[in-house]
Amino acid sequence: MQPTILLAAFFEFSRTAFSMSVAGLALLAIGLLAAKSALAQARGLDKIVALTNLCFAIPLAVFGAEHLSAGKFMTGMVPSYISWHLFWVYFVGFALIAAALSIATGIQVRWSGLLFGIMMFLFVAMLHFERALAIGGRIPWTIVFRESSFGGGAWVLAGIAMRGSRGGKGLITVGRVLIAIAAIFFGVQHFLHPLGLPGVPLEKEMPTWVPARVLIDYLTGAGLIVAGVCFLSARKMRMAATYLGAWIVFLVVVIYGPVLIGALADPSTAVKVEGLNYFADTLLFGGVILSLARAKTGSD
Repeated sequence: MQPTILLAAFFEFSRTAFSMSVAGLALLAIGLLAAKSALAQARGLDKIVALTNLCFAIPLAVFGAEHLSAGKFMTGMVPSYISWHLFWVYFVGFALIAAALSIATGIQVRWSGLLFGIMMFLFVAMLHFERALAIGGRIPWTIVFRESSFGGGAWVLAGIAMRGSRGGKGLITVGRVLIAIAAIFFGVQHFLHPLGLPGVPLEKEMPTWVPARVLIDYLTGAGLIVAGVCFLSARKMRMAATYLGAWIVFLVVVIYGPVLIGALADPSTAVKVEGLNYFADTLLFGGVILSLARAKTGSD
């Protein structure tokens, strides 16, 4: 039986979940190939830092495939005052895949990072911030800070690609502050809700098979707060980002990985897509943190 047939059988022919998974696997292969030299030269935890662009690119491809395969179901996300809802959903899907390819290969990251960051900030301004003000509660505000950190991480990557120019340094500074604010907010949420899935504190809780769930959330929360302070002060930033980013990627592998496998085995397309989104969101946040490990500062 061909591998694609096996995958389709496992996903029970959910076109959206299948498309998202194939896009993520394709970017995994492309990103590993592009990072081969950096991985070979890196030592210790620096090998995780060498995977920064890969951690960033895979989720963008997953989200892009979701827009293209489930566009008709996502049109409600476009503000009512904007015309051509389906066009914009597809446009964002193609833009995400283009950005994923650019960041994974390291080609023209100054533009892909800059433009993806602008897109994230537009989403915050046009969608999430107004909703957070109207509804309140931790989840809408978590989404505001999450999307802001994604945009901030993209600007850090763009600033790094600009090789020390004044504009590049400005992008890194703005990105650093946005990531720091998100990290501190997320860290506090881990102490207030110590059974949630670690990393990006949304609604879903850790499965009961995970040992020491409260301890994991407390450790993650403490790491986020400490790292956030380091990011704000720009002191020991590389060390804090390396350790925290490695921890987030570790959690993605050992907790979100099994959660994703269980979700993909579920007959419900909604459950499959939710599992993919949680996995991709947290991996992208790991890439956001790791981007600061690559941004050199004089106090590191």
